Amino acid sequence: MEDTSSHSERAELEEEPEFVDILEERRSSTDLGFALRTFSPQPYREASPCSSSDLSRAVMESQFLRYVVKEIATETGVTVKEVREDARTILEEMSQNLQLGFIRLMAYTLSKVFKRLFSNIFVNIEGLNMLQQAVQENPVILMPNHRSYMDFLAISYILFSYDIPVPVIAAGIPLLGMKIVGEILRRSGAFFIRRSIGSDKLYWAVLSEYIKTIVRKGFAPVEFYVEGLRSRTLKSLVPRLGMMHMVLEPFFKGEVFDITLVPISISYDRVLEESLLAHELLGIPKPKESTTGLLKASKVLQEDYGSMHVTFGRPLSVRRLCHNKINRCQYNLIPRDLPQKPSADIQACVSWLAHLMVRFQEGGSVISPWSLMASLLLQTPVTVLLGEGLLWHRLTEKTLWLRKLALEFGGRLKWPARARHSDVMSSAAERHRSVVRCQAGRVHLVQEDEPARKHAASREDGVSRTAAAVLMLASYRNQCMHVFVRPAILAAAIRTSRATRREELFNYFFFLQDIFSNEFIFVPGKSSQDFNEACYLLKKCGAVHITQQEVNVSDRGQEVLDFLQALLQPFINSYQVVFRYLCEDDHQVFSERQFLPSVRKLATKLILSGELDTFETLSSDMQKNVLSALRRLEIVRKTMGSEQSEYRVNKGAVRRIQDTLSGKIPPRKLQTPPDAKL
Repeated sequence: MEDTSSHSERAELEEEPEFVDILEERRSSTDLGFALRTFSPQPYREASPCSSSDLSRAVMESQFLRYVVKEIATETGVTVKEVREDARTILEEMSQNLQLGFIRLMAYTLSKVFKRLFSNIFVNIEGLNMLQQAVQENPVILMPNHRSYMDFLAISYILFSYDIPVPVIAAGIPLLGMKIVGEILRRSGAFFIRRSIGSDKLYWAVLSEYIKTIVRKGFAPVEFYVEGLRSRTLKSLVPRLGMMHMVLEPFFKGEVFDITLVPISISYDRVLEESLLAHELLGIPKPKESTTGLLKASKVLQEDYGSMHVTFGRPLSVRRLCHNKINRCQYNLIPRDLPQKPSADIQACVSWLAHLMVRFQEGGSVISPWSLMASLLLQTPVTVLLGEGLLWHRLTEKTLWLRKLALEFGGRLKWPARARHSDVMSSAAERHRSVVRCQAGRVHLVQEDEPARKHAASREDGVSRTAAAVLMLASYRNQCMHVFVRPAILAAAIRTSRATRREELFNYFFFLQDIFSNEFIFVPGKSSQDFNEACYLLKKCGAVHITQQEVNVSDRGQEVLDFLQALLQPFINSYQVVFRYLCEDDHQVFSERQFLPSVRKLATKLILSGELDTFETLSSDMQKNVLSALRRLEIVRKTMGSEQSEYRVNKGAVRRIQDTLSGKIPPRKLQTPPDAKL
């Protein structure tokens, strides 16, 4: 990670020579000519010629899959032939069928779509040059963040533009159900994975062997989302480790000399699915992916989505990263073709690498002016935004103040250098007119039009409409949270504990980091560095004075600490509401099915009574993160033998966290120190 002492104010990204707008040339030449251009990428030098059918044949003939098939046949009493046929069916459903003709078709189509949707697609040329070299030397794993359905399309489009091998891409199987589109995606390199695999031993075996075979043979770069899912909050998600284990296993077993990981950061001025994502968070089911739905969504082509930034990070050697961290000799103890459960040090290393990749994604992401503006709007009472509105000049003044702070904290900002500040912010507000309206020098929150109803809308319906707008604002604030979250946690520790001694603040910082490690990304083993970075950043901006023993707030530090504390407050409030629900409930056991609607009902009640002003508490992702944190801390445990998922809660432990979070009692060790646990 970048050392905090090397942070400096970065020039606006459009002015940096390494960022190029790839749509500029597309606007001055024909799309057909671009699609039919000579495409001659330099492949992995150790790769032998291999077709998609050769790949599938190698998977079916592998000793690993043969062993698992025999094992399953023995366990279930089914014949080996029948299990092999099941495996073949899974593989046929899953496998990609990469064909240059369909890559060209996608290039032609996407040129037209991207030129309508985006004013610019900026790409860092230095990163592309390094990737071009890396794909020739070792198997490459592309690891982008996932914020929109546009993500994987954009990466393949960019690589085609620069003569870099197009990747094979892990995609959710619902996309396969889209008539015609699903097959086009398959032939453009997508391989399809079921969303819920559970304990299906045969499916896991086919999937892992398929991915490992692609890596071993160097068939193509592999692209997958380490977060697993598209983030509905536009905030980084805690990585899922299944796919990470699969792509790294050929290195652990010595089947390849090295593997190169490439973090990719994709940033949007405006996300196509912003309204859809907000409604999903409020419990409205996501529409099923279909070709018809895609065609109906064509109206998005009439909207302005601003710029997209795609930052290809520095290629990272797994061999170098894992040096002295793992013992690969364990894989020599049994034949490599046999299934083998990874050791504790391998599992810890994979988790560390996955978290590290997400942090590199965050470090390369580009923050838009709107992200800063949304952060400030959310610190304005909703009653003000729905009523008289926030003064425009007040918002612009605070945004320029926050811009300076973000740069001091090492954020990468998209802020055109030659444009007037007022024009930059006016343009951002206009682009997001579905969320805010500027009128008579004031900014107002916009609620979606009420749908036609047979009955009058209830007060609860009004809360949901307001929450949808707030959650859209929150998603853009979340795009800059990684810049502020560590100093914000320290600011909360200073405010809540009212301590000045470093040791006490250190303990409270760890407590908050432990509670929120399902909410924000903290690299395992880096808690001390996180605390030191937070201290450094607050000292750098003049908010605190630091000695070896104490951290004291400076005379001019209150404004910074107030902002950072307010940034974290919606998360604190939301967690407290869930804790309250778990403690108020009459039963020690609750079901997963009742949890979300019950918490949402309590939050709505508190909002209507005026006791709560945090509409983000209604977000299902926030509620699930609280539950995940409590399960990780073993304060909530899943009961055994129940037909539906049921949980038993330790109410005493929940109350202790409640009291610690509100500053009534000092923090105590919850389970294990964050460094040890992560």
